[in-house]
Amino acid sequence: MKNKKHLFIMTLGMFAFSATAQNPIVQTMYTADPAPMVYNGKMYLYTSHDEDESTWFTMNDWKLYSTEDMVNWTDHGVALSYKTFEWAKGDAWAMQCVERGGKFYAYVPVTMKKGGGAIGVAVADNPYGPFYDPLGKPLVSSGKGDIDPTVMIDDDGQAYLYWGNPFCYYVKLNEDMISYTGEITKVPMTEEAFGKREGNVPERPTLYEEGPWLYKHADWYYLLWAGGPISEHLGYSMSKSPIGPWKYAGTLMPTEGRSFTNHPGIADYKGNTYLFYHNGALPGGTGFTRSVCVEQAEFNADGTIKPMKMTEGIREGLQTLNPYRKTEAETMAFSEGMKADQNEEVGVFVNAMCDGAYIKVKGVDFRTEGASKLITRVGTTHNGGVTMEVRADGLQGELLATIKIPMTGWDDRWAVVTTDIAKINGVHDLYFVCKGEKPGRLMYFDYWMFQY
Repeated sequence: MKNKKHLFIMTLGMFAFSATAQNPIVQTMYTADPAPMVYNGKMYLYTSHDEDESTWFTMNDWKLYSTEDMVNWTDHGVALSYKTFEWAKGDAWAMQCVERGGKFYAYVPVTMKKGGGAIGVAVADNPYGPFYDPLGKPLVSSGKGDIDPTVMIDDDGQAYLYWGNPFCYYVKLNEDMISYTGEITKVPMTEEAFGKREGNVPERPTLYEEGPWLYKHADWYYLLWAGGPISEHLGYSMSKSPIGPWKYAGTLMPTEGRSFTNHPGIADYKGNTYLFYHNGALPGGTGFTRSVCVEQAEFNADGTIKPMKMTEGIREGLQTLNPYRKTEAETMAFSEGMKADQNEEVGVFVNAMCDGAYIKVKGVDFRTEGASKLITRVGTTHNGGVTMEVRADGLQGELLATIKIPMTGWDDRWAVVTTDIAKINGVHDLYFVCKGEKPGRLMYFDYWMFQY
């Protein structure tokens, strides 16, 4: 888009990540409140989106990312916003999306135009949207603390919606997923269910703060949550029923990570279990400019989850990436100095914001026969002097090609460039490194594809 007043300019000197870092899994903008969803062999991840330089929870839309290997994530742009709901005036906070019967249901908290919070539901025919509001009004509104919805469809087909801060509520959703039966039920806030909070806080007698996430694994139901007091940690409770009674199971992740909030999301994928959370690890990161991360979770024999800490993330991918099909530039394992954007001409793309900005793609399999050419769609507003190096296995690794970036005029105009490369075969990490001494945005990058 042509309005760049919110560009998040990152210079390499601001970073302190190791060469093997994978967390945060999104580096091209601030993201929070991760909501994983597994569908058709792919891990989808919806996130809220902290606006750059926020000093409050300034959040206007929800983003969507996906992966098949748990290391390279593709940015699909904005999935929906609070403007999807005519009756809402703002505050696109933590959401969750689930699939049922080929439809996708996004449960979101927003602030109503008439005041107060509520949980709305939007529906789409695929994970990417467009989503629409089937009700034209809130799905539920208790009158206090209606944020952080989580939804689970049990094995018998019954769906449950939990939400709330400082209280935790639930309802049983009907099969249509946009209505519910019975009254809103408040979960009893007992020490046995959620642990004991120190001090006398009448509305918060337990460790439960907000951010519930309902999840089933084997024969156990889990209610993960962000725990207080501030700064938050992640705790969880267990039950043999999706409506409790709940039993406090301990701390899942301690307070750490330069953000005073946290938010859990957990999902099983390709035989593993992954815990998503957020922190303030990116440059400029705070409790209002957060970043989503992931860790692999493990269970004890009694069903409890092994406690974990924030780490550099998933090091090895579940599969390799095929370089001979078109790959979006916004598919990456890590980046520095890059900023995501989108427009009507090409959808999502990335901007290189400084000399040395790069994208790392992990586990690219060039096969035995190897590649000899590279096709890229790129552009710049600068007249000469901007190049992109393509390297294998490191920022100073083998140089495969140097691409001269043509001036196209703006990011609604692009050039497709074919470049001969040094012959390469086998599996490698791939680096696209942008070079130039021009001030501001150096170039923009849409996709790449190798040829034999």
